[in-house]
Amino acid sequence: MLSGFDGLRFNHWQADIRNDGIVVLSLDRQGTAVNAMSQDVLLELGDLVERIAIDPPKGVVIRSSKAAGFIAGADLKEFQEFDRRGTVNDAIRRGQNVYQKLAELPCPTVAAIHGHCLGGGTELALACRYRVASNDISTRIGLPETQLGIFPGWGGSSRLPQLVGAPAAMDLMLTGRTLSASAARGIGLVDKVVAPAVLVDAAVSLALSGSARPFKQRATAWATNTWIARKILAPQMAKQVARKARKDHYPAPYALINTWERTGGSNIQTRLDAERRAVVKLAGGPTARNLIRIFFLSERLKGLGGKEHGIQHVHVVGAGVMGGDIAAWAAYKGFNVTLQDREQRFIDPAMTRAQALFAKKVKDERKRPEVAARLKADLAGDGVAAADLVIEAIIEDPQAKRALYQTLEPKLKADALLTTNTSSIPLVELRDHIQRPAQFAGLHYFNPVAQMPLVEIIHHDGMAPETEQRLAAFCKALGKFPVPVAGTPGFLVNRVLFPYMLEAATAYAEGLPGPVIDKAAVKFGMPMGPIELLDTVGLDVAAGVGKELAPFLGLQIPAALQTVQPGQRGKKDGQGIYKWENGKPVKPEVAKDYAMPGDLEDRLILPLLNEAVACLHDGVVADADLLDAGVIFGTGFAPFRGGPIQYIRATGADVLVEKLKTLQARYGDRFAPRAGWDMPALREPAA
Repeated sequence: MLSGFDGLRFNHWQADIRNDGIVVLSLDRQGTAVNAMSQDVLLELGDLVERIAIDPPKGVVIRSSKAAGFIAGADLKEFQEFDRRGTVNDAIRRGQNVYQKLAELPCPTVAAIHGHCLGGGTELALACRYRVASNDISTRIGLPETQLGIFPGWGGSSRLPQLVGAPAAMDLMLTGRTLSASAARGIGLVDKVVAPAVLVDAAVSLALSGSARPFKQRATAWATNTWIARKILAPQMAKQVARKARKDHYPAPYALINTWERTGGSNIQTRLDAERRAVVKLAGGPTARNLIRIFFLSERLKGLGGKEHGIQHVHVVGAGVMGGDIAAWAAYKGFNVTLQDREQRFIDPAMTRAQALFAKKVKDERKRPEVAARLKADLAGDGVAAADLVIEAIIEDPQAKRALYQTLEPKLKADALLTTNTSSIPLVELRDHIQRPAQFAGLHYFNPVAQMPLVEIIHHDGMAPETEQRLAAFCKALGKFPVPVAGTPGFLVNRVLFPYMLEAATAYAEGLPGPVIDKAAVKFGMPMGPIELLDTVGLDVAAGVGKELAPFLGLQIPAALQTVQPGQRGKKDGQGIYKWENGKPVKPEVAKDYAMPGDLEDRLILPLLNEAVACLHDGVVADADLLDAGVIFGTGFAPFRGGPIQYIRATGADVLVEKLKTLQARYGDRFAPRAGWDMPALREPAA
């Protein structure tokens, strides 16, 4: 321990002085597996920096003592607490002050980065003079704060444009994506990339010898932050953001651009003050509060799955779009997979799609054959006997599914799990003839499998708890969020989504243009409109789900969904409600003076909210948080609104019930408020 630190006690940091005069500060946050920049960690760093400034060493290296990574960012639980207390401004100012004191040290400072380096961790690294990163695959560097409804507030948005140039910096912050060590070096964020074993030595060497940044990088950084560059680039950046996010839905990217445009050429303190004011304003808004809540919901879902699933071999029966893509994704994620169907001509297209997935996801061409080899066509079904998990993904017909199970079960290993990817059929209709119901469950994926993060684990009263645990761990291994739901018709996601899509189809049947209906839903915040979604899911699939759900929910299906014409099933046929070209819908033009009905948004969204309340009331999921998580990750329901239940709390349950009654009087009893609107869970604080 450096004698200059005598009298200071540290719970999270260790300070060591080497014989060459370099001080190494090692972060090992007490009581946690991952380093996060909590206030305790920050205050201790501030004490260390102040003491170093009194008697500067030859250099300072900052590293992590945890194998998991460098620093995962700020402590978001603390951030939520600061928001509740109204002290976000103080917390941000404190972080900026500590990092600025680090940046002002008269000796060289180097961040030695291994593993994850995110948010406040990256901002700490930016406050250092140099950055060295390990070339390990786990090393990822980024500033993902816009995904939480804010932007980097501990100096990250002030320093990064000056370091790497505004275009690269703003792209990194606006998208929230992370970079590998080599990509970070490519833009000038990292000075050197080395093997993990020599990371600290390389950082020490850089602290002792220094390194001049290439002239081109320095020139680019200066030129892209001038007044004229900011005036030219900022509108272009805002236009690009507008293609993906509305300002009233997601204000953070626009606030980031505006702050940089106004102060990007100023001195550091002016930039920090502007950054702080903007982030404090964002942090107090509903979007940031809801997105941070969603982050914790996703962490909860991850926690449902342990590591022990005991599954190595997966056998999928049904090589349609869903079954084939489930098989391909499992193979991509490291499982041995066999894919079965009635005829080889059904399997071949799935294998072709799988190759396209591997080409897209496996960047190293040398590794693709190994990944592809894990997926095998299995017309005869020989893989059943070796499988630890069988996933049935055939047509939505209870009788066909039961007949299949009778042929599969005798071949299964004693501990193998049998699951169905049914999207709506109650499991009690399927488990009657199952010999081992304890090992039978629903495993409901969403289309497209490679993009949708949710998998519903469907219960029935004869299922063993271990079955759910194994399936949740399997979902985690796939990189998916598992949500346990009751095995009632439609489960959670389709039951909530169906009334929304059905009302859209009804409005379309009444003569409202599809693009107008879609526009109303997108304006609310849905990722795509319901008419486009019907085509994407497939009109035949929607009709099948409707056949199962409509009687249960007491709803009527429009004629357009009762008889689906061959070759006109939607996106997969190139023709549905819309014509499809190159995977995109060709939507008909609507007259510019067409007046959107004033109640259209309510007609679409309130049936979804109504059914969400009914699901919570009926116990389809354990609680409101799981319901919000399931609907957000399963349907893309406007994340900035926090989920259906959170939206009800924010808007007011009584207000929405009155709107439902108004629609009921106007359009009929399908809008009658469902049971559950008087639940206390709907009246909890929305923040």
